[in-house]
Amino acid sequence: MKSLTDYLWMEIPGRRGFVNITPDIAALVRKSGVQEGLCLVNAMHISASVFINDDESGLMHDWEVWLEKLAPHAPTSHYRHNDTGEDNADAHLKRQILGRETVVAITKGKLDFGPWEQIFYGEFDGNRRKRVLVKIIGE
Repeated sequence: MKSLTDYLWMEIPGRRGFVNITPDIAALVRKSGVQEGLCLVNAMHISASVFINDDESGLMHDWEVWLEKLAPHAPTSHYRHNDTGEDNADAHLKRQILGRETVVAITKGKLDFGPWEQIFYGEFDGNRRKRVLVKIIGE
């Protein structure tokens, strides 16, 4: 059994953003030498997300609009969490919608995706450095 643990560091300028991290993850799979196994990619912060979807600019815009309708940032007074002095309750809710992590199969040394699938980091409370855990295991 082989394994690799590594971290990506993300620092998104501005409050929100989406980054396609697939090339970074694919490079780590190659580095691991795993031919058959699993790759876990996990946002290590409660106001960020890792998820799989299509890398299409219109869709990225749609995510932003849809998430903002579901959990608008303002007015911040609508959220009890923000009574603590924070202003990021919406970021916690957006993270719950898109999820904390994803697991992708590794087949023949490569990420085994369906058509159009890519791995994304979603940031909902940016302007600071955050970690993404990558854990690869297999043969």
